[in-house]
Amino acid sequence: MDGVIKRRSLCAIVSCFLLFLLAYNSSTVFYVQVPVPGNSSPEISSFLTENVARKSRKLVSLSTSAKLSSSVIYAVKEETPLVKPNTQLIISRKNPNLVGFTYDSVAYQPRRRRKKKPLVKVLPSGDRINVFSMRMKEFFGSKSSNSSCKFRFFMTWISSIESFGERELFAVESLFKAHPNGCLVIMSTSMDSPRGMQALNPFLEKGLRVTAISPDFMYLFKNTIAQAWIDNLMKGNIDPGEVSLGQNLSNLLRLGLLYKFGGIYLDTDVIVLKSFGKLRNVIGAQTIDVETRNWSRLNNAVMIFDKRHPLLYKFIEEFALTFDGNKWGHNGPYLVSRVVSRVSGRDGYNFTVLPPMAFYPVDWNRIGSLFLGPRNETQSKWLLLKLQQIQRGSLAVHLWNKQSRELEVEEGSIIQHIMSDCCVFCNSYSSKL
Repeated sequence: MDGVIKRRSLCAIVSCFLLFLLAYNSSTVFYVQVPVPGNSSPEISSFLTENVARKSRKLVSLSTSAKLSSSVIYAVKEETPLVKPNTQLIISRKNPNLVGFTYDSVAYQPRRRRKKKPLVKVLPSGDRINVFSMRMKEFFGSKSSNSSCKFRFFMTWISSIESFGERELFAVESLFKAHPNGCLVIMSTSMDSPRGMQALNPFLEKGLRVTAISPDFMYLFKNTIAQAWIDNLMKGNIDPGEVSLGQNLSNLLRLGLLYKFGGIYLDTDVIVLKSFGKLRNVIGAQTIDVETRNWSRLNNAVMIFDKRHPLLYKFIEEFALTFDGNKWGHNGPYLVSRVVSRVSGRDGYNFTVLPPMAFYPVDWNRIGSLFLGPRNETQSKWLLLKLQQIQRGSLAVHLWNKQSRELEVEEGSIIQHIMSDCCVFCNSYSSKL
């Protein structure tokens, strides 16, 4: 028995000795001393921090700098070898803004092509921006006589395809009836689809130029103060409020489209009656003061402006600086009213405020009168006089969608007469516009 115990003790001692040798050999085989300069990390950190701070002071979106730095870190992680290389930060003598990395480790020599791949994956936004700009230029940029755009129209649609119905289609129809050589871009993610284009196909078959394109906010508002606002919204740093965020984004989007490209913006519940050919840098008043006869409120449902007009920049600036998602109209009609009241009379702002009759001949609380047919002789005379007044003095009619969406177009109503005058596909709409 004692012999057995002694043999087991001897085996245990030998096993422990062998494990010790194995551990020692392992640490010797897998240990590699990597010399790293003591000041490399502080240089990288201070450089990136300084870069971000400098850009933020210029009101350039912080997202650009933040995304770039995170992308570089991500790219280094993708390219990290099994053996950590000696990394040094090199600043070009010719241009101190150019920074590169050198790898001194013999164990790892990455190829240049492989080094760029992660950056392409992390920063695909440039490709998206190019797609958006290319689609816009392709649509508006054709110089052939058969497809030139004499008028650039924009609409925005933030709802589903199913809700883009007869009223919206008739608004498009009236636009082309008054401007057969115009071009319309519907800025919408839902309409930018096979089903959306199918809804617009009747216009294309008639040779009319209309398309739907998904918006690119970062492209439209690059180098404006709204770029930082959008970035903060995406990060959750801005309270969207109780009012529909889509509605407020539509208010901003129309400003960016006109500022970037110039042209005519229309809400999808605006019926066009006449050509806008003689209008330039125009916004319409919704109401006027009965005593002073000066405008008391403007509206942004119809706007016509040159590319990069300074008033549009002021609108965009006001949106970003004073956004309030809890007050209806604060970022839309009230916004344009605030800005115009401040800049009126200043040098460099050349624009015209048209009277309510131009685009808003009937205010929102009386829009129902245009859908009613005559009940008696007195009402029949009033309808006739009102129709003639609109036909003489108005360029468009805003239907105030929220108040009139459920109204039916009655026989002999003003809206029925307007529909018969402004249709391209006549007799194709029901009594519920």
